[in-house]
Amino acid sequence: MDFEFSEEHKMFQAMVRDFCAREIEPHAAEWDESEVFPYDLIKKMAGAGLCGVHFPEKYGGSGDEITFTIAAEEICRACAGIGVAYLVSLGLAMYPVVMHGSEEQKQHYIPRVIDGTIVAFALTEAMAGSDVAALETKYTRDGDHYILNGQKMFISNAAEADFVTTFATKDKSLGYRGISAFVVEKGTKGFSVGKLERKMGLHPASVAELIFDDCRVPAGNMLGEEGKGFRIALEGIDASRVSIAAQALGIARAAYDAAVAYAKERRQFGAELARLQAIQWMIADMATDIDAARLLTYRAAWQTMKDKHAPPKEAAMAKVFASEAAHRVCHKAVQIFGGYGYTRDFAVERYYRDQRITEIYEGTSEMQRWTIARQVLGVK
Repeated sequence: MDFEFSEEHKMFQAMVRDFCAREIEPHAAEWDESEVFPYDLIKKMAGAGLCGVHFPEKYGGSGDEITFTIAAEEICRACAGIGVAYLVSLGLAMYPVVMHGSEEQKQHYIPRVIDGTIVAFALTEAMAGSDVAALETKYTRDGDHYILNGQKMFISNAAEADFVTTFATKDKSLGYRGISAFVVEKGTKGFSVGKLERKMGLHPASVAELIFDDCRVPAGNMLGEEGKGFRIALEGIDASRVSIAAQALGIARAAYDAAVAYAKERRQFGAELARLQAIQWMIADMATDIDAARLLTYRAAWQTMKDKHAPPKEAAMAKVFASEAAHRVCHKAVQIFGGYGYTRDFAVERYYRDQRITEIYEGTSEMQRWTIARQVLGVK
């Protein structure tokens, strides 16, 4: 059993950390405050080779799932708002293309993402959140096109994306068997961005409605087989849970590092906070949570790489534990900072806000526990 990264992974980690220290971390508070997406940064990330990790080499990619997980952790430690745009583009939105796309689709879409194109994954609807089979966006065939009608909500990267992976049903009475997957390009007639949501955290990247109003999509833009969209969506979500665990781990690390540094500097009652047992116990719990989250996250990434698909139970375990551990770590970090931690002058306030969504998207904590329990108990 080897818990060490390979030399290649260590070199990559050092490179990403240096990039984040120079290009992301100094601007994170500004991007959070302005809520303006830094498109030029994504081009810099692409230029540094960060947008090609874990894609197949034949399409211009490099690295593997461990590489992608390292990048996710480090980028989200620097700025989780940038991290979500990165994770959705390379992960959630592109897993359906990589796992189920035709050769022509892979050759067309993967190099664009490697060059810095932003992508969105459009599944959630007003009546279809955790219950994916309840979606109401409908498609019909019209010659060599499909016509989509419906509305998606809470879609990450909606405003920035050049194309989206989306899902619609042929007939709602068919349940999950009626769902198919499509790629829709920005600028397609009948496709538009609706209301932009005002979020608690992750401010640089958008979350918005997507509207399909007699949207004509070429038949060649269907992903995989007709009627297989439900499975395509769930496989993509399973795989992306590992990257959300890495996102939570990165946020937790940022909060922990800030709390440790502050505890060593801040003096109360004639001594540094770090000498107080109450603070020491919080730091000990934070360190333990982070280590446990890291082990679960990288185990799931390693299994994804080894087995060529995400292990549902281990991915869910990583996601639920890392996200809730990050909550505990961020809570303690704010507590250690005291009143200062409640102000925007210190980054722990932002970490606390950014962390909260990791317990909700890509499946709530309750859905993760349901997944784990079904795998353990062997029930459908």
